[in-house]
Amino acid sequence: MSRRYAGFGAVATTTGTPETLLNLISATTIRPHLYDIILGSDATADQAYSIEVERTTAVGTEGSGFTPTLLDPDSPVSLSDVGVGTYASEPTYTASSTLLGFGLNQRGTFRWVAAPGGELIAPATANAGLGIKAESSTANFNVDVTFHWEE
Repeated sequence: MSRRYAGFGAVATTTGTPETLLNLISATTIRPHLYDIILGSDATADQAYSIEVERTTAVGTEGSGFTPTLLDPDSPVSLSDVGVGTYASEPTYTASSTLLGFGLNQRGTFRWVAAPGGELIAPATANAGLGIKAESSTANFNVDVTFHWEE
């Protein structure tokens, strides 16, 4: 049976600046399979923003790390890492690697769940992974994002 984990981040974005919200970072011994993404805002303003999930090849300098939460308390600690917060330097995104892209309104919550076998898979490479970023926005706003993945 696979091991399942969760990662969460709350990020304040800046108008018009692409910003990483969460980066699921792989290791050489695993290939994380991202199967669930939840996005929403804790503010009531009415703004639009564009989101992309892309492959990363370098982790960047994250604002803070997050210890993955065990979805099954009997699982071992995750071998993946989660970068969150305001990045001093953004992760390196692989060119032309957008796996998901969608536009949202700040008042709505969005959830993506992979069809069985349709999970987004990170390579078994140190510091590579899957990042979700606000590509553009019409105003500054707060975004809450949750990833669920299995190893």
